[in-house]
Amino acid sequence: MQIDLSTKTLGRRKEAVVQIKLIGGTGKITVNEKPVNEYFAHIEYQNLINAPFAATGTEKSFDVAARAKGGGIKGQAEALQLAIARALIKENAELRATLKKLGFLSRDPRVKERKKYGKKKARRSPQWSKR
Repeated sequence: MQIDLSTKTLGRRKEAVVQIKLIGGTGKITVNEKPVNEYFAHIEYQNLINAPFAATGTEKSFDVAARAKGGGIKGQAEALQLAIARALIKENAELRATLKKLGFLSRDPRVKERKKYGKKKARRSPQWSKR
């Protein structure tokens, strides 16, 4: 029987949900079994994901295996950032102050507003003509 020394966490943003497994390693990040630079082609999203590691100085200390579903690419990237920050805290509670100060631990609660009856979208009314 092999003991798996890994930390599992979850991150959410809009409709995106990301589950990760943080394992001690060399800094390799895979999302849905693809390398992070292949899954998130834009460098902006890669920097977003690596920000918690850069802030805590643990860039080459952990490997991340992530499962992302739902939402769009940016939502998934932000959900992954939250999941990584939460996992780092589980590994080392002393990093909490650093990550909290930079805002990596707050779940962004904004989601799309539902459509209302009598309206074309959530707030957009049908065009109205006086005459």
